[in-house]
Amino acid sequence: MYHHLLRPLLFLLDPERAHRLTMRLLHGVLSLPGIRGLFRRLFSLPNKRLQRQAMGLTFANPVGLAAGFDKDARHLTDLAALGFGFIEIGTLTPRPQPGNAPPRLFRLPADEALINRMGFNNEGVDAAVARLRQRPPGLIVGGNIGKNKATSNEQAVADYEYCFTRLFDVVDYFVVNVSSPNTPGLRALQDREPLQHLLQHLQRLNGAKERPKPILLKIAPDQSDSQLQEIIGIVRTTGIAGVIATNTTIDRQGLHTPAEKVAGIGAGGLSGRPLRQRATEVIRTLRQGLGSEAVIIGVGGIMSAEDALEKLAAGADLIQVFTGFIYQGPALVKQINRAYLRQMQQAEG
Repeated sequence: MYHHLLRPLLFLLDPERAHRLTMRLLHGVLSLPGIRGLFRRLFSLPNKRLQRQAMGLTFANPVGLAAGFDKDARHLTDLAALGFGFIEIGTLTPRPQPGNAPPRLFRLPADEALINRMGFNNEGVDAAVARLRQRPPGLIVGGNIGKNKATSNEQAVADYEYCFTRLFDVVDYFVVNVSSPNTPGLRALQDREPLQHLLQHLQRLNGAKERPKPILLKIAPDQSDSQLQEIIGIVRTTGIAGVIATNTTIDRQGLHTPAEKVAGIGAGGLSGRPLRQRATEVIRTLRQGLGSEAVIIGVGGIMSAEDALEKLAAGADLIQVFTGFIYQGPALVKQINRAYLRQMQQAEG
């Protein structure tokens, strides 16, 4: 139904408008008597063998929804009915900001990809905190945090501290986003000195809490091997819980979409199928360098169950979907979990 009816209709609309319409439709349908339970039966695969222990948390299954889909924590109750093991909100900034001027989200159907230059559009962390106090019970929620566009890199630590402090009581883990290509200068915070300073500061705040919470770093796929080795060293030095690999890419090589169309879209981060191989390579490199202790959440180009299993085999403990969820629909989550369960059963003989 999704592939043959809903997606063709939604793809006739501007991507942002389609997203808003989809969430309104989902909420309306789930408000009907008995439908929420039906959705859980259709899209969930409850099985204790799918549970994953990571960062001191128990995930019902390894498939999460990546940040950016529900930036402001508006739709957690509805999205929880679609079988996710966890949902990441954000990226959130201290103050509300509109993000970049539209159009800022573009589909590349020939590549099963998206290009976005959203620019951390969100209502501010305080609005999200108010909603998160009513979050669905039992759902693991991650808080992805960033800095406001108007905040200089020299003052960025204060923005991350504010978001960390405000969210601490209402999320289960944190993600430090310094890798979006859509906030000017943000990726400079991935350099060793500013990144280590930022993470050490957050870890000091975390350590002062009675029950510290896991902090992850989200990195770009465009890092060189030497830069990845620096990241590995920083993760070890700061003692953060792990890494999310990866964010969107600024690379445009190998696309099937005509070059003139891509050039006409302009700047932004590319996600979807073209990112699959590079994201997997980054995961593999990180796992080799970090050993088994640090957590890796794999994201990037997961368009099928096979893509998800590839990420897990490369060393990811958990995975997240975003663009694949848009192109393949909600059935993707159950397909991944079913394939993962089948793989475990086969491995046991």
